[in-house]
Amino acid sequence: MVEELLTAGAAAASGCLLYTMAAARVIKQYERGVVFRLGRLSGQVRGPGFTMVIPGFDRLRKVNMQIVTMPVPAQDGITRDNVTVRVDAVIYFKVVDAANAVVEVEDYRFAVSQMAQTSLRSIIGKSDLDDLLSNREKLNQGLELMIDSPAIGWGVQIDRVEIKDVSLPETMKRSMARQAEADRERRARVINADAELQASKKLAEAAHEMSEEPAALQLRLLQTVVAVAAEKNSTLVLPFPVELLRFLERASERQGEARPRDAAQPHLADRHEAGADEHGP
Repeated sequence: MVEELLTAGAAAASGCLLYTMAAARVIKQYERGVVFRLGRLSGQVRGPGFTMVIPGFDRLRKVNMQIVTMPVPAQDGITRDNVTVRVDAVIYFKVVDAANAVVEVEDYRFAVSQMAQTSLRSIIGKSDLDDLLSNREKLNQGLELMIDSPAIGWGVQIDRVEIKDVSLPETMKRSMARQAEADRERRARVINADAELQASKKLAEAAHEMSEEPAALQLRLLQTVVAVAAEKNSTLVLPFPVELLRFLERASERQGEARPRDAAQPHLADRHEAGADEHGP
């Protein structure tokens, strides 16, 4: 009798142990458990730690609550200004409602991936090439709103969306390089012309001041000579004042006019003496 009781007790203990092992579940800190009892959602979402389910009746599905980093495959599209580009992105999201993530959508990861690809194509078609290259922050916000609107009903929250790279055709890259080079050359010419204009104004002011004081021109000439001599050149270039050249030119013209007059005076004197000899006293 005692042996039968011991055998029955051992069998009961083994059965309880087997039941406990079959019913015991451990949910990690970053997970939540959704229990389906006979196909229906049962109770609240199970938190992290040890939990029990009914073997054969309950089915526990664990949902990861961590932030998921998912690359969005590169999408080919045509921008609003008719430029063919290839854009890829990365999306960060997490599950905020484990029950909806399991019940409302078959595979929330696949659904988010497909929504991100279609939204990225839509953004490419609505944007200009300059916006894709320089105004990505605004496009990232637009992508986040487009994906987050349907995803919130799946128990998924979009944390962030980033456009990683924009690939352009080689012909477009060369055209943009030529455009940038031409723009830099234009700015260089404008800056050079502006510098010439400012320099000419300053030179005009300097010339006006020197015209009032002739000695200033001589001092400037001496400064130029000193500056040239400091270079230790074998040839010394000495600027010559234009006013002095004009003075010498006027002097030479006056001297040339005076010579014919001097030549004419002796001839008149000879004629006067000859007439006096013919008439006599």
